[in-house]
Amino acid sequence: MAENYDVVVIGGGPGGYSAAIRAAQLGMKVALVEKEAVGGTCLHRGCMPTKTYLESATRLRQAREQAEYGIITDTPTFQFEAAFTRKNRIVAELQAGIESLLKKGKISVYSGYARILGPSIFSPMPGTISVEQENGEENIMLLPQHIIVATGSKPRKMEALSFDGERIVSSDHLVQMEQLPTSILIVGGGVIGVEWASMFIDVGVEVTLVETAAHILPQADKDIAKEVEKQLRGRGVTVYTNAALQLETVDVQQHGVTATIVQGEEKHVIDVEKACLAIGREANVTDLGLQNTEIVVEHGYIRVNEHYQTKEAHIYAIGDCIATPQLAHVAMREGMLAAEHIAGQKIEPVNPLHVPACIYSYPEAAYIGMTEAQAKEAYSQNIRVAKMPLSAVGKARVHGETAGFIKVIEHAETNDIIGVHIVGTQATELIAHSSLAMTVNASGEEVGLAIMAHPTVAEGLGEAALLLDKRAIHF
Repeated sequence: MAENYDVVVIGGGPGGYSAAIRAAQLGMKVALVEKEAVGGTCLHRGCMPTKTYLESATRLRQAREQAEYGIITDTPTFQFEAAFTRKNRIVAELQAGIESLLKKGKISVYSGYARILGPSIFSPMPGTISVEQENGEENIMLLPQHIIVATGSKPRKMEALSFDGERIVSSDHLVQMEQLPTSILIVGGGVIGVEWASMFIDVGVEVTLVETAAHILPQADKDIAKEVEKQLRGRGVTVYTNAALQLETVDVQQHGVTATIVQGEEKHVIDVEKACLAIGREANVTDLGLQNTEIVVEHGYIRVNEHYQTKEAHIYAIGDCIATPQLAHVAMREGMLAAEHIAGQKIEPVNPLHVPACIYSYPEAAYIGMTEAQAKEAYSQNIRVAKMPLSAVGKARVHGETAGFIKVIEHAETNDIIGVHIVGTQATELIAHSSLAMTVNASGEEVGLAIMAHPTVAEGLGEAALLLDKRAIHF
């Protein structure tokens, strides 16, 4: 017999479980369908596992440098097996926490693959959910008043080069590896590629990074990209930009991979143990039963309006399966907003310019708002830009982390801050100050007038804001 619900959420990642919990908070009867474990890519194959490994790499790098701080010990060694075990423990603990929250919200969780059915005896409009169970038992039918599709994304493939999970791998495969490779080629210099390159080089893996654009991190401000690339090169990563993998030359063998990298007129032949394709992610929108609805898929993403409704007004979509920034914190907020709209509340959709992005490499980088190039184009160069080097910030020197900068961009007429770009120690934490500033349309002067404790790295943000009007004290 079919079960009735106010809302059924398809997908248990950050967007999906946030939507389910918020809907339950608003008094709705909610079900969540997930084909694997709750937590999604972010918890099991993305954000949390990679950051756990990056933390291990950070601790190892710091241990190697500790003599400078007066700490003398034996030469540190890295045991990947211990890092792997710790990663799995953290993921399991966080998964248990999510399951507890879903239970607390009295949310029914169904394990299986969900498909949307067309009009039937159950409902005159499309929306009945058929849940295919892995144990082979009869499909479960759910009858929702509303649906929130939160099916996430998966690593993008190259048609001419398939993943085999051993030599040609995705970031998903890297998270599950039980042994470090001796060498790796990373194709794609975006956030995923840069973070893995940073982690691998710190733990002794030979790394080659290839990016087709003029610089790595092509979505970031050029100053951020240049500084991160400089630091990666300085630590031993071989970086090729304006370059591409010559696919017809890729030779996958039992012992590894041989490939040719083309960079202008030059060709570079390399031999590596593994090759990771980190060329972006694509939405999970196939085999969901969308053909049974009026839902429109454009350029691989589900089309939604400002309220996250599809062409079927009772069916919403959020997170990586729609054309908004593919970030866990974006999916979480969109899931909450979709639930609130279903409950009849007025919502303000996520403003992409108010979304912080973080790169957890060494050094860290983070940014929000417009890049300097975008700001110049949008405002006919009617902007002010201030760049505060971290070498001028006392706490950065205490940390021994003076590489990097804090850059603030302000509209010259409104005085509103329209972009902040940070490279260096604690960048991924400092960006929260800038996110708040942009949310309340703060000016550079207002940020500069905020008293920031001394000594902190955050002082650098205040000084950068003051520098817009040439009022900085320490630079």
